[in-house]
Amino acid sequence: MEDSNLEFTQTPAPVSPSILQALTPVAVLIGLLSFSVYLFGEDASYGPNQIALCVGAAVAALIGWNNGQSWDEIEQAIITGISVSLKPCLILFSVGLLIGTWIMSGTVPTMIYYSLQILDPSIFYAASCAICALIALSIGSSWTVAGTVGIALIGAAAGLGLSLEITAGAIISGAYFGDKMSPLSETTNLAPAVAGTDLFTHIGHMVWTTIPSIVLALILFLIIGLNIDSDATASDLAVTLQLINENFTINLVMLLPVVVLLIMANKKFPPIPTILSGAMLAVLLALIFQRPAIFALAGEAPNAALALFKGTWQTLFDGFALSSGNATLDDLMTRGGMSSMLNTVWLILCAMVFGAVMDHTGLLRRLVDYALSFVHSTGSLIATTIATCIGANIITSDQYISVVLPGRMYKLEYQNRNLDMKNLSRTLEDAGTITSPLVPWNTCGAYMAGTLGVATFAYLPYCFFNLINPVVAVIYGFIGFKIAPANGSHEQVLAPESPVS
Repeated sequence: MEDSNLEFTQTPAPVSPSILQALTPVAVLIGLLSFSVYLFGEDASYGPNQIALCVGAAVAALIGWNNGQSWDEIEQAIITGISVSLKPCLILFSVGLLIGTWIMSGTVPTMIYYSLQILDPSIFYAASCAICALIALSIGSSWTVAGTVGIALIGAAAGLGLSLEITAGAIISGAYFGDKMSPLSETTNLAPAVAGTDLFTHIGHMVWTTIPSIVLALILFLIIGLNIDSDATASDLAVTLQLINENFTINLVMLLPVVVLLIMANKKFPPIPTILSGAMLAVLLALIFQRPAIFALAGEAPNAALALFKGTWQTLFDGFALSSGNATLDDLMTRGGMSSMLNTVWLILCAMVFGAVMDHTGLLRRLVDYALSFVHSTGSLIATTIATCIGANIITSDQYISVVLPGRMYKLEYQNRNLDMKNLSRTLEDAGTITSPLVPWNTCGAYMAGTLGVATFAYLPYCFFNLINPVVAVIYGFIGFKIAPANGSHEQVLAPESPVS
């Protein structure tokens, strides 16, 4: 064998990105998203935002490639990032199926019917917030509350002629309060685990920021309700009740899927089997009680059995459609189906691609390190943690990452400043969990918009609890109120802008 002199060149290690490089994809994304909203309005989430996220990801990938990252590495990071979102996507498809079957079965119409008779228009927004808060507190899932009771409350608001945007804000405010404070919630367990404290210490410490925030939110919803003209809603109410009675069989039995779903959620059954169980029970009720509605949906069919089969099948994949002659009610009841979630899933996948590239190329870490350079006090540390959680919700599109990432990165800084870890766990929830539904391409924001039928930017100004809570947390940090030192059993009030030593 003939010897040959082979030259081996070692691949240089990737270069750490500069702050300018880290900011570039974010600036591109923000610019494109701004143009998307300006040019397409509420339709921005139906394609334009997805393109903006893909372009932002491409810019981040080019920067990573320029710094020594190989395309194979970036591609694998994208695949890994997408895999993280597959469970939420499956839940979304299941919820789409649930919505369609619950309308077809009369479950949602029954919930709307009784809500219209019980809830006074003047307290409707505040009551919606309180109802969702109590249910979410008992089951620990904001998604389940929005996908069940939330849909009914949106329907009741439409029946009363009230604002769907404010109603959605009230539903989300209550649902996230309950989710945040429930020991059954995943994020409520995740935050103390990441920070290094125990669950009930974490919940007890959250009371100080969360209770004032929800009280302020309820007061604002009550004030808005005082301006509602109850006489003007009376005629809308009568018409809606009559139309619901004409098109569906209304009976307390129709609420059985709700009871079963809430019990299973409370018992911590996996979400997908829980949702599908509620949907299949709804199909059974529909076949027994709502045959005229199914026949109307199915149209022509060789016989009654095939008509029922066709109508049910159509509801599962494409949702239920009502033709009552009333545009408002028809629009409300023409919803659901697995296909209704395709656009939301598309949005989530594109968002996860952007987040994965930002994370893998080190651009996200560079942004966090840069933010940490501005921390000079307890107040600025908490403000920076909150800003990082919000930024993670925007960039990575996942509320779990917005809790885990800042928690890991700032844990040492809290220890160095002699702060009890329950301060960190509370701050992670005050921003990471709470702000996730305010980002249209975040899994939570996409879910809420898709489920409630209200665009994220439309309901955002009315998510009072979600907007107030991070502000309260920042104020506490700067005035030193209820900031616990690591070595002491009592809370310590710190002077504004004074670091903990």
